[in-house]
Amino acid sequence: MSGRLHFRIFAHSWVSDWNHGNAHFLRGLARELHALGHEVRCYEEYGSWSLTNLVRREGHEAERAIEQFHREFPELDVRVYQRNEGFQHGLREELSGADVVIIHEWNNQDVVDGILSLKGKLGFRALLHDTHHRAYTNPREILRFPLHLFDGVLAFGETIRRIYAEGFGVERTWTFHEAADIAHFSPREKNQSIDLLWIGNWGDEERTRELREFLIEPVSDLSEVRAVVYGVRYPDEGKAALASAGIDYRGYLPNLAAPDVYAHSLLSLHVPRRQYANGLAGIPTIRVFEALACGSTLLCAPWNDAEHLFRPGQDYIITNSGEEMKSAIQWLLRDKAARQQIAKSGLQTILQNHTCAYRALQLVEICKELSR
Repeated sequence: MSGRLHFRIFAHSWVSDWNHGNAHFLRGLARELHALGHEVRCYEEYGSWSLTNLVRREGHEAERAIEQFHREFPELDVRVYQRNEGFQHGLREELSGADVVIIHEWNNQDVVDGILSLKGKLGFRALLHDTHHRAYTNPREILRFPLHLFDGVLAFGETIRRIYAEGFGVERTWTFHEAADIAHFSPREKNQSIDLLWIGNWGDEERTRELREFLIEPVSDLSEVRAVVYGVRYPDEGKAALASAGIDYRGYLPNLAAPDVYAHSLLSLHVPRRQYANGLAGIPTIRVFEALACGSTLLCAPWNDAEHLFRPGQDYIITNSGEEMKSAIQWLLRDKAARQQIAKSGLQTILQNHTCAYRALQLVEICKELSR
């Protein structure tokens, strides 16, 4: 397997990023593979949950987000399919000539089974791409897939890779971290009207306690701090807690609009879901890559960079309690030189090690390894 490769990538959605943080990396990876000269076709199911909710809940903002996606990613060949009577026949046509089919773990069981049933007949290699914590927290959800039929697994952290290799018995696995799409996420001209920014969803009670300790309570104590939150699926009690702390909740933010918002903020915040702070050490999730790529000064609730992707204390500041977070916010809002040095260091690490262009090259090498 060499030269120009023919990729087929199945994801939950390419068009919508509503409650779909994987959209950033998937879009950037596909674009970089295309830039390397490979053929890339991107597939999503008609009426995906993310796109349906985007259109239903966000009105004109949804229209703008969809238009912006098509404007910013004209090179992506996005194809929409339906699971109807002609699905399997259409799938065979689309996969004919493919070298590598990548199936993101947020796909319907019928779609996965349909693709894998054609693997032996059409001769492509199939990779499962996992960017979630279910292999750790709900393995039954992953084990419904016929893992033995995949040629390997791309796992977005070493702990997830080990679960597939040692727990599920998958022979070939690779640690394949997410990364920043620096063609769209880069520092912008500063116009800072926000002191502290948090971009993220409430998290299905997976970080409610952490958000209270590391965001709501410190800001409530620092009444002069201008704090802004973007995200979706916030319950009424969550919105009320933000309001009582004086935090401005602004709802849905299209992913491609995030760099401009980072440019308006002196500090940004990362509060990982509980699973990534405990059992899944070393997995930063996409928000860290986004913030650092935009030259943001990043404050983090506890997480262990067990894989040494970054330089804690240089690329970002880790705080271990709400009191430490409050002190760090006060310090960095006063110290412009420190803010600038941390932002510069974080951006440098992204550019050196964690761009979608680097991940695209890594994926091509993995595909060559598969052929050997």
